[in-house]
Amino acid sequence: MKPHRVNIYKSWCKNCGICTAFCPKGALQQDAEGFPYVADPALCIGCRLCELRCPDFAIEVQDIAEPDKKK
Repeated sequence: MKPHRVNIYKSWCKNCGICTAFCPKGALQQDAEGFPYVADPALCIGCRLCELRCPDFAIEVQDIAEPDKKK
């Protein structure tokens, strides 16, 4: 499975919690102010449900290219 990077744009976020509610693996959590953060990057499966459900486009998921492994 490819690793993923979750970018959260706090200035666009209105703390609705939709992204954390739809994360099937619990990779996203909310901090004390209600902003989402990646609690455990290893749990992210790159399903992009957080990105698709965010009404403010405040979150994006990017695939991270793995380095070439030479034999």
